[in-house]
Amino acid sequence: MTVQRIDPGPRMSQAVVNGNTVYLAGLVADDTSQDVKGQTKQILAKIDKLLAKAGTDKSKLLSANIWLTDISTWSQMNEVWDAWVSPGNAPARATVEAKLAGPAYKVEIMVQAAK
Repeated sequence: MTVQRIDPGPRMSQAVVNGNTVYLAGLVADDTSQDVKGQTKQILAKIDKLLAKAGTDKSKLLSANIWLTDISTWSQMNEVWDAWVSPGNAPARATVEAKLAGPAYKVEIMVQAAK
């Protein structure tokens, strides 16, 4: 079976396709000056682009892991998530509070999808 790597780097690929499953790396915002809503919007836009490169879209999400630096911002993140997620196609999901790679990051999201 062929493994396709999308936007590979020396440490990790942004996405990996194996068979009919697409695995995205944990994604963070580029503009970290934004609040949780703004960072979530940026990340979801990145997810849309990477899924398209892999030949799929958010309607085929299987699972999502979301990390927030402050769990009290859960409702703010969910406001953006709920407007973005494909109706009737919500993935299995976990959301937890965690310390992220840098203090400016407020949210990180990692998803898997079918092709």
